[in-house]
Amino acid sequence: MEHVLPTPKQATVAGAEPAERRRIVWAGVRIELVSNGWMVVEAVVAITAGVLARSVLLTAFGLDSVLELVTGGVLLWRLLVEARGGALARVERAENRAAWITGVGLSLLCVYIAALAVLELATRTHAESSPVGVGLAVVALVLMPLLARRKRRLATRLGSAALRGDAACSITCAYMAAALLVGLALNALLGWWWADALAALTLLIWLVPEAREALAGARAGRGACACGDDDCQD
Repeated sequence: MEHVLPTPKQATVAGAEPAERRRIVWAGVRIELVSNGWMVVEAVVAITAGVLARSVLLTAFGLDSVLELVTGGVLLWRLLVEARGGALARVERAENRAAWITGVGLSLLCVYIAALAVLELATRTHAESSPVGVGLAVVALVLMPLLARRKRRLATRLGSAALRGDAACSITCAYMAAALLVGLALNALLGWWWADALAALTLLIWLVPEAREALAGARAGRGACACGDDDCQD
């Protein structure tokens, strides 16, 4: 979910003409606008539907989208700065700030999920079915891999660790959407009330490493790097 923003030195691609690179960067801007726009929809729909259905799983998915929007916004800014021919030095401070915000936010989200999921299981709280949540998960499961493939292609052409990390994060979001879909479907179709809490705890498989990597990146004075993307270390 978190992104590493390359330094001006890292931002150059050997042999690329300035006009051609700028065209590719603008393509990156457009794909990030689509990605961030979807994160807004995902966050609003998931949190609203989650609160109405009393679903820890759905609400947690929406809150994670909010945090991804923070780092995605910094990445979009970085691309816009380069597309307009500006210096990238001022982005570095915002990058590190976003890493701290995301790392702390993800850590709190992990605690929130664990506590409420255990409470839900202990009190046998029944989350209501959410057709809206199921629909959201289906769309995310289809859309995020498509966005990830496009981002990775652009990242290769730009030599951008930021976009490579963002592509990995889009795939992570797809995995989370799959867990969301399974949990909501089991609750809606089979009445397995515990599926919501169990699937919410499953989200920690992806969220805990993201939180750890974001905090490690912030302490090192660089942008957050998570989602298991080794290229972020470039």
